[in-house]
Amino acid sequence: MTRLFCLFAVGLLLLPGCGKEKANSQSDAVESSSGDGVASSTEDADSVSVAEDETTGPQSVALFDGSSFTGWDGDLEIFRIEDEAIVGGTLNQKIANNEFLTTTREYADFELRLKFMLKGDNTNAGVQIRSRRIDDPPHEMIGYQADLGQSYWGCLYDESRRRKVLTGPDKEELDKVLKREDWNDYRIRCEGKRIQLWINGLQTVDYTEEDDTIEQTGLIGLQIHSGPPGEAWYKDIEIEELGL
Repeated sequence: MTRLFCLFAVGLLLLPGCGKEKANSQSDAVESSSGDGVASSTEDADSVSVAEDETTGPQSVALFDGSSFTGWDGDLEIFRIEDEAIVGGTLNQKIANNEFLTTTREYADFELRLKFMLKGDNTNAGVQIRSRRIDDPPHEMIGYQADLGQSYWGCLYDESRRRKVLTGPDKEELDKVLKREDWNDYRIRCEGKRIQLWINGLQTVDYTEEDDTIEQTGLIGLQIHSGPPGEAWYKDIEIEELGL
């Protein structure tokens, strides 16, 4: 009986197509992932994309399209668009007042990423966050500022409110990464009462607000500070809202 069973099993293996199913499936898998390494199955690719979207959470969106002031508000005699960047100020004359180009909507918890570059001698500028415009003094905003220029690079300043630097970086460490005459990366994260700043990957600020009366929502603004001729350049401005 055992011998007959073995002969029967051997016969099955010799039949066309038997015992090849696994080999064929392996061959198909190799073929589908060959060439440029991209799966040929649209369904599989779609399922991967959906999974990635589900795990990455909120996505960044552009606040500036590189060609128009859509979504922004300010004096367009002070601010212009050049080389796909927002430019505040001029190298031809003094800056009479603090000037701000602001978003048209408010933000609370977010991570803002942008590139900046300052031109001119002793130019000062900054990025307003959780801020609003005020009438007295005119041309001003009130709120936190991620500062730029002079001795304020990477500091958190309280514009028109406490009027002081709240905290700032180790200047020797900042000097190692800061490019004063080139583009730099600014990363600004606001979550709850905590504000964190990074320049070119170096954390310059980790501040938690202790005053419960301070607003934690508001406009985002790009500043050129009053003073000598100078320009503040901003581009690649993206925001990711947190907790949505």
